[in-house]
Amino acid sequence: MSNIELNGVHHLALVCRDMERTVDFYTNVLNLKLTKGFDLPGYGQHFFFDMGNGSELAFFWFNDAPEASPGVASAKSIVGSGAGSISSAHGSMNHVAFDVPPDKIAAFREEIEAKGVDCSPIVNHNDVVTGEEDRTAKEASEKTWLQSFYFFDPDGIMLEFCATLQPGLPNVDLPVNEKGIKANGEPVTGATQ
Repeated sequence: MSNIELNGVHHLALVCRDMERTVDFYTNVLNLKLTKGFDLPGYGQHFFFDMGNGSELAFFWFNDAPEASPGVASAKSIVGSGAGSISSAHGSMNHVAFDVPPDKIAAFREEIEAKGVDCSPIVNHNDVVTGEEDRTAKEASEKTWLQSFYFFDPDGIMLEFCATLQPGLPNVDLPVNEKGIKANGEPVTGATQ
């Protein structure tokens, strides 16, 4: 018997070639609301769109993403493991995040690990302005937006159990084009040109 309770999909995270083009398409063609966007200092960006009913569609742009290739659809390492990059190819699915209650995330992690699945530590995703403070922390604080842990399914698909601790700030960084340059001419935070 399991005590795990899923509340549906929190977000589906895909990889795009050009964040500007992606933001334009999803906001202007599909009429989704852009709810969050930020740089991943030195290597990319992460943007979120409201799909309704609390579900979001998210996109990564990675400056080191390989060209799209059918069958190359998973990350190499688990987020928070320190084992390497989480980048995946353009058009691939990076991970699937399941929405779980904040007060049960630690117990769910223990239950999954007890079944022989390697999980990352719980990651505290801080909601901060890009470049001013660390985006993740070992301990939860008043700045923690999301709390999650990651693991692979048997086929190597990265999965996440994700709990929202607070709504977060309304700030969104400028999206990058396919070369990693924003509309203001600046690269992703921390990247060298």
